[in-house]
This record gives sequence, structure tokens and C-alpha cells, in this order.
Amino acid sequence: MVAKDIMRFHAIIWPAMLMALDLPLPKHLAVHGYITMQNKGGESVKMSKSLGNVVDPFVLGERYGCDAIRYHILREMALGADSLFSNEIMINRINSDLANGFGNLVSRTVAMADKYFGGTLPTERESDALDEEFRSVILGLRSAVDGFIDETKIKQALETIFEGVTRANKYIDETEPWKLGKDESKKARLAAVLYNLLEAIRVTSALLAPFMPTVMPKVWEQIGASADDVKYEKLDKFDVLPADVTVHKGEILFPRIDVDKEIEELNSILTANMEAAKAKLSDEEKGTAPAEPITLAPEIAIDDFAKVEIRVAKVTACERVKKSDKLLCLQLDDGMGGRQVVSGIAEYYAPEDLIGKKLQLIANLKPVKLRGVNSNGMICAADTPDGVKVIFVDDSIPVGSKIR
Repeated sequence: MVAKDIMRFHAIIWPAMLMALDLPLPKHLAVHGYITMQNKGGESVKMSKSLGNVVDPFVLGERYGCDAIRYHILREMALGADSLFSNEIMINRINSDLANGFGNLVSRTVAMADKYFGGTLPTERESDALDEEFRSVILGLRSAVDGFIDETKIKQALETIFEGVTRANKYIDETEPWKLGKDESKKARLAAVLYNLLEAIRVTSALLAPFMPTVMPKVWEQIGASADDVKYEKLDKFDVLPADVTVHKGEILFPRIDVDKEIEELNSILTANMEAAKAKLSDEEKGTAPAEPITLAPEIAIDDFAKVEIRVAKVTACERVKKSDKLLCLQLDDGMGGRQVVSGIAEYYAPEDLIGKKLQLIANLKPVKLRGVNSNGMICAADTPDGVKVIFVDDSIPVGSKIR
């Protein structure tokens, strides 16, 4: 499991090293994207401490519980793609899936078992053709989830589990247990419906346990499930709970959140925390000023500056210099037949990040050899708190154009 910015190493270089040593290769490479946020211009940008757009996970965890935050991130992030984060998306996800979906399923089922049977279901049951279709959906969840987990498709695995949750809530609407509870002759049918719902909760909650390990044991306590009942080996079976299972009403698992009020309060908390954190950082860490006072080189005359020939060039090819961790070898279209330049930016840029980009080239610098490789010129870059940044040029400017 790696992040996309180091995929090249793990997909090419590391396997090549293993092959050279005749060692086993990884069988599967799972690559995840960045968690992004929208900037003021509406663009999705990577969370970055230097940009100041990070979200404090401790604040979210204390407010909504770690299980809910973990579920939201895994549910939103498709493997290989970036995931957009916002407080509004997170709260709506908690409300829709966890409060209205799963939490509501548990609380309704347990409350009805308690109301109509004093918490303990009778063993006399009356089945219906609808039950078989419902059971088959629940019993098919483990196999489907297994397939997605084997392929590291976490988002799809969670979607599948919640298809079971949605089906269980629909089963309540179809069987209308509140009507059955008013008819003494339908007690056996009502007991069958509630037992089927408890079994559906047992299976879905056990499948959710790896993602929400704190909350699911509370669910098992409420539905009367033992540790043995929720073992993986029993998640493709029905009638696992005792026939006379006893439920226990408990706390609301995922309270519904007032979206507008909560976002306003949460934003104020996160903003205050971010400002407090910034106040503790040094000027260098903030990125607002360098660690040391800026000092300029001795003044030069315009005639001195005129000696430097800066031209626009386009990177046509790029590769790392052998036996060097710092050097990249760039092939440039400079409008004058092309040239090769070696630059010490390998720890900040991968070759593919530069190919096709236009940059500023000091074209009349005396050629040198770096690690045995000819370098005819120098590219312009800036020193920043986050490292070296190449100064790129607008793509509309033709190669060879003089910069003055």
C-alpha cells in the first residue's frame, strides 16, 4: 500500500532490484491518492502544512468518534484517485450512512423487540416468501466483500456492506412490523421479521468491524450477539443468534448532526486551532519569512546583468544521472538546435514531472561536466521553505525567447 507520489519507485525500481537479486516480487501494488481540499478558486489541492489547509484529525475524532472519521475517509477514497474532503461532505456522510442508515436500523430493530416482546424473542416463528430473498442478499455479502478486499477496493467493499444495510431498512418497510405488533395472531410472524433483522445486523456489523472497531462491539451487545456469533466463519450463515435471543437497548450509536450549525461551529474551532498552531511555528515553518535575514549579493551594473543570456526552453526528455541521488539530466529544446543541462533537483522532481514543461535557461553559461555528464547551461529555480521549485514559463511563450 503506497501513495501515488512514490508509485514509480515501488512499481519499477524496487521490483527491478528484487528481480536482480532473484527474490520474490510483490503480487499486488495498491496505490492511493491524496486527500484534497478545495481552495478559494474552487480547485482541488493536496492538503499541505505549508498551504495551511490541513484539518486537525484530533478535533474530528473527539467530536464524531474515530470510527466515523475512518469510515468517511475510506468510503470516499477510490483507490488510485484523489479524495475531496470537506466538513460538509463528512457530516452529510455521517448523517446519511451511519445515523439514518446503519444506526437507525439497529435502534429501530432493538426498540421493536423490546416493545413487543420485552426484549426476548419467542421461538415460535412464521416465515414468508419475502424472507428467503432477504436472507439471500445478506448471505451474499461476505463473498462480495471478500472479492473487493482481495483487490484492495475498500470503497467498493463498504458500498457493498451498506447495500445490505439499505436492504434491511427496506425489509422493515415491506414487512411493517408496527402493524404486525397490533395483531396478536401475527406475533409469530413479527418474531420472524425481527429475528431476520437481528441476523442482518449481526452480519453487516461484523463486516464493518475492521473499519469501525470501537462502535461495532456496542452493536453486538445491543442485539445479543456473542463474540462467537460474529466470527468471520459465520458471516455466510443465518440462524446463528439464539432462537430466543435477548436484546438490550443502548446509547444512540451515531447521533444525527445539524449540518449548518455544526459546520459553522466546526469551522470556527478548526480555524482557531490552525491559527494557534501557526503562532507556535517559527517564521521558517510558516513559510512567511526565511530563517535568516535576506542578504543580497554585491550590486551590479546593467552592463553586468546584460552579460547573462536567459532564454525560454522546453524539456523534451529527462532522466536521472547514474550513481547520483541529486542530479537530473534534461534534454532541452532551446530554439537553437537543442542542448543538454544537468541540474541538482532530483530530490524535488521526478523526470516525468518536467517533461513537456517550459522553463528559464541560462544559455551562455560555460559548459561543465557533472558526474561525467556534459552540462551546457543552467535552469532557474527558487529556494523556498518547502524546497527547490523550478520556475516554469507560460506555455504560450515560444522556445528561444529572450527573458529580460
